[in-house]
Amino acid sequence: MTRPISRYPIPALDDLPDDIRARILDVQEKTGFIPNVFLGLAHRPDEFRAFFAYHDALMEKESGLSKAEREMIVVATSNANQCHYCVIAHGAILRVRAKNPLIADQVAVNYRKGDLTPRQIAMLDFALKISQEAYLVNEADFQNLRAHGFTDADIWDIGAIAGFFAMSNRLANMMSLRPNDEFYLLGRLPK
Repeated sequence: MTRPISRYPIPALDDLPDDIRARILDVQEKTGFIPNVFLGLAHRPDEFRAFFAYHDALMEKESGLSKAEREMIVVATSNANQCHYCVIAHGAILRVRAKNPLIADQVAVNYRKGDLTPRQIAMLDFALKISQEAYLVNEADFQNLRAHGFTDADIWDIGAIAGFFAMSNRLANMMSLRPNDEFYLLGRLPK
C-alpha cells in the first residue's frame, strides 16, 4: 500500500487553472514525471504561483553561486529541518547539477566531511546559521564569507535560499509531502 502524496487534496490536472496546468505539464515533459510538490501545492493556485515565482527567482537566475551550490544549500538546510521531501528531491537535483552521484549524500549527512571546497563549507555554515539561528548572524559572518570570495549579493542569495527553504520545509512537513520514487535514483547512475 502506497501512502498518499499529501494529507491535502490533489486536484485533477483538468481542474487546474490553465497556467498551473501548463507549468505542471511542462515539468512532466522535461523530467518524465510530475514532482509531487507541484501537485501538493496545486490546490491553492495563488500560493502555487507565488511559491514557484520566488523559487525560480532564487534558483534559476545567474548568480555568483552555481546551480549546484544553490542545491547544496537546499539539501543541507532541509536535512537540518528534517524535511524528507526536500532532502530527497533536491538531493537528486544536486546530483544531476553537480554531475556527482555521491555529493547529495555527503551534503545531507555531514557536508564538513564531504568533498566540498572550503568556500562551499563556509557557504553551508552560513546557510545553516540562517536556517536555524538567524538571530545570531553578525558582521563576522559577512567578513568570513567575503574572505571566501562571496559578494554581498551572493550572501543575500545564500540567506534567501536558506530562508525560502525553511518555509518550504515546514510546509512539506505539515502536509506530509512524499517524495516521488523517481528522485531516489536520479543522478546516481551514469546515463
